[in-house]
Amino acid sequence: MLLRFAKMHGLGNDFMVIDLITQRAHLSTEQIRRLGDRNTGIGFDQLLLVETPQAPDVDFRYRIFNADGNEVEHCGNGARCFAKFVHDQRLTGKREIAVQTNNGRIVLHMQGDHQVTVDMGEPILSPAAIPFDAPQQAPSYSIEQDGQHYTIGAVSMGNPHCVLIVDDVTTAAVHELGPKLEHHPRFANQANIGFMQILDRQNIKLRVFERGVGETKACGTGACAAVVAGQQQGLLDTKVTAQLTGGDLLIEWQGPGHHLSMTGPATHVYEGQIRI
Repeated sequence: MLLRFAKMHGLGNDFMVIDLITQRAHLSTEQIRRLGDRNTGIGFDQLLLVETPQAPDVDFRYRIFNADGNEVEHCGNGARCFAKFVHDQRLTGKREIAVQTNNGRIVLHMQGDHQVTVDMGEPILSPAAIPFDAPQQAPSYSIEQDGQHYTIGAVSMGNPHCVLIVDDVTTAAVHELGPKLEHHPRFANQANIGFMQILDRQNIKLRVFERGVGETKACGTGACAAVVAGQQQGLLDTKVTAQLTGGDLLIEWQGPGHHLSMTGPATHVYEGQIRI
């Protein structure tokens, strides 16, 4: 069968987006891996599926698969592209779109100039809910890897994140330490690993080694988690610009008990068809 799709990106974090409302398909893990191959397939960091909702208070179901074929809970950059896709494809005329993810309900707000604001919900800080092995919640934790101790922040934005503060993101050991901490035994479901350089209280630089993907040019939930971790340690204000390799995201969070919002661009690259 021929399957229509769109290629999109959010600050270089790239996606294959498939409408499973006006067309039908079931993709296996192996098929997703083949589609994600950058040499022989379409190539993407994540595959995004648009499906009919399963709850009365949402407009769509939003599913995310990493390039390794595994389904994950959340993707902030993908959420912005999801909103632009359903709006451009005229699957909805709404500018405020409620979607169902595997981790709950989120709301997407279409702005002007290809900008989308995502209500990311309330960050999860309880270690058991992240999940992260720690006796009690704390602003930061010590974790051991290869005989060295690292101070980290542990946050879930619907998916688990480990955040390290570094002096310079350009020299950070992203590709050496990232995969080791991704699979650290204290993170039961593995983790996305963020390397954050604090420029001042309103600006950070960030590189993220994503779970099941590797380093990407941008990670929306990673930017959110980094800002939360920085705020928890008293280092950042409530409105922060995160400078990622692919561009900037604006993160706003008033602290525990409040939802976090993320604003950034979503870009359509091309549309195509592939035989499955």
